[in-house]
Amino acid sequence: MTIDDEALVAEQIAYYRARASEYDRVYSEREDLRELLAAVDGLPITGDVLELACGTGQWTRVLAARARSLTAVDASPEVLGIAQERAGFPNVRFAQADVFRWQPPRRFDAVFFAFFLSHVPLSRLSAFWDTVAAALAPHGKAVFIDEGPAEAAREEVAAKLRRLDDGREYRIEKIFHDPGKLTGELAALGWSADVRIRGNFIVGVAQPPPTPAAP
Repeated sequence: MTIDDEALVAEQIAYYRARASEYDRVYSEREDLRELLAAVDGLPITGDVLELACGTGQWTRVLAARARSLTAVDASPEVLGIAQERAGFPNVRFAQADVFRWQPPRRFDAVFFAFFLSHVPLSRLSAFWDTVAAALAPHGKAVFIDEGPAEAAREEVAAKLRRLDDGREYRIEKIFHDPGKLTGELAALGWSADVRIRGNFIVGVAQPPPTPAAP
């Protein structure tokens, strides 16, 4: 990661820490987001599940109902506190960690992340998918949901600049992935993926390249 990307990721983490109390507002304002939560029911999320960038637990509580065990990771202690109140179920374990520096301690049947892929700098995309692959058990799948190209129309011109209620401004990364292009990028990394448009969003399921058999 370049020095500029390091600074951008650090500022992005600071933004979501500062925004913790404001984060859930978007779910109360947008019906399409609330409806999107139901998409989990049609996705291959079972067994031992890892959720990356769990935020305030909007998705965590839905995943917990499907998982045997759920490990939810986020860099912000502020959002984790909210997530623990919302989804503090017996089968859920929370961990505070920067996903870009964190290494999975075990393997999981599914790795899920919602609205995080768009925040991964392009220079870190390959390494990020390597981390996801390292977290998956044989035949495991990565499942992700994010804003699609149609959502770009909602963004202001300065899409990478976000302002909080108190006026503070932060830079963030924001990439609106095209399903076809993303599928091709994953194929180049050895992944097989099915990425589809669902309203203004994209929903994807991907499998990593097979692990070579030990000699």
